[in-house]
Amino acid sequence: MLKLQAQGLRWLKGFHLIAVCCWIGGAVSLLLLYFLKDGVADAGVLYGINQSIHHVDMAVVVIPGAFGCLVTGLVYSTCSTWGFFKHTWLTVKWIVTVTAILFGTFFLGPWETTMMNISKELGILSLNDPNYLYNQRMNFIFGSIQVLILLTTLFISIFKPWKSRKTKK
Repeated sequence: MLKLQAQGLRWLKGFHLIAVCCWIGGAVSLLLLYFLKDGVADAGVLYGINQSIHHVDMAVVVIPGAFGCLVTGLVYSTCSTWGFFKHTWLTVKWIVTVTAILFGTFFLGPWETTMMNISKELGILSLNDPNYLYNQRMNFIFGSIQVLILLTTLFISIFKPWKSRKTKK
């Protein structure tokens, strides 16, 4: 299998860090955009906020961020000495990354899209619609949890808290 040399690993690390910045920074931005809805009285503004949330998610968070982390992580694991399961902290990162992408794909994304569609259809009345409010609440609660988990994973990468899975003889 192809192994990257030091220069290649530096480039890979740079691209991985860009993806991490997009994923975490974009996710924080999504949470902050939520607070723009306070006091909104115009249907167009509400829809615009929801549409902005959707576009930030699709153009910053999901594709370049989450999938960038996944792809660069795959390259790291296959083209370096780190491997996939050599260290417990790496195994935890893989579990968190895949779980976060799946959760975002099947829950966070659909909740967000539903809010955008309802606000387009109902306008300002969306703020009284039980389905809109449910999706907004779920997106905010679990989006906040996802950000905390991603930040925790970032610090796991920095501190590498668990020992190698290899037993030393």
